[in-house]
Amino acid sequence: MIIEETLGFIGAGQMASALASGFVSADLVRPDAIWASDPSEKARRGFVDQVPGSHVMDDSPAVASRADALFLAVKPQQMSAALESLRGEVLAKHLVISIAAGVPLQRIADVLGGQTAEDSGARLVRVMPNTPCLVGMSASGYCLGAGATSRDGTLVKQLLESVGKAFEVDEKMLDAVTGLSGSGPAFVYMIIEALSEGGVLAGLPREVATQLAAQTVRGAAEMVLQTGVPTGTLIKRVASRGGTTVAGLEALEEGGLRSTLIAAVEAATRRSIELGKT
Repeated sequence: MIIEETLGFIGAGQMASALASGFVSADLVRPDAIWASDPSEKARRGFVDQVPGSHVMDDSPAVASRADALFLAVKPQQMSAALESLRGEVLAKHLVISIAAGVPLQRIADVLGGQTAEDSGARLVRVMPNTPCLVGMSASGYCLGAGATSRDGTLVKQLLESVGKAFEVDEKMLDAVTGLSGSGPAFVYMIIEALSEGGVLAGLPREVATQLAAQTVRGAAEMVLQTGVPTGTLIKRVASRGGTTVAGLEALEEGGLRSTLIAAVEAATRRSIELGKT
């Protein structure tokens, strides 16, 4: 079902284009109902290439004037400048959705006319999606600002779930969401790359090894999601005593894979917190 709202993106980078493309692919939004602004001509050109039929310009206030729901899709370091360009342009009609890592809702409210969370200005929502939204497999967390309505929450959930799974959480948890699912795809790509390299060293052609590695990760993830069986139980079902899997698991434990992945999520979470204080 096509939604009636016009979507605006302040920032036309990879995440903005991935989300917009995902919404269109899910038949939720018409491409001509999507507007995006970016100072970079390359970014604008890339956005239109990925979302044919959408509109791009270098004028953020002009995009805001056309949009009902406005995505703040800039890097955290660029957020202050982006918000300043919108001061006085964001009205009570706007639903403002930030996808910038680490930037708290109150900081956005402060710049957009000095509203507090209880004021009747723009309705604010903070979202942390991830790039697999491009293929309808995103994992997102979101929280509603105090001014956001239940209808706003329904719209945000509808948008996010058209491109994957979405979970409403307290704002204080969004840094952890950033560290886990926001940064997580890069961690998984590295795992796929390593598995593939292991297959090549064992004698497989690289293309076959990469496809086997990626499909194995995909299948294992679906086993977790579709069966609901704890991962520890699933590991035991694959690992026969004295078999090949046990030998591989021992190598992983010796190499510190588990602790290293935990440390990666913690490091990404800390960085999200730091960005929010900048």
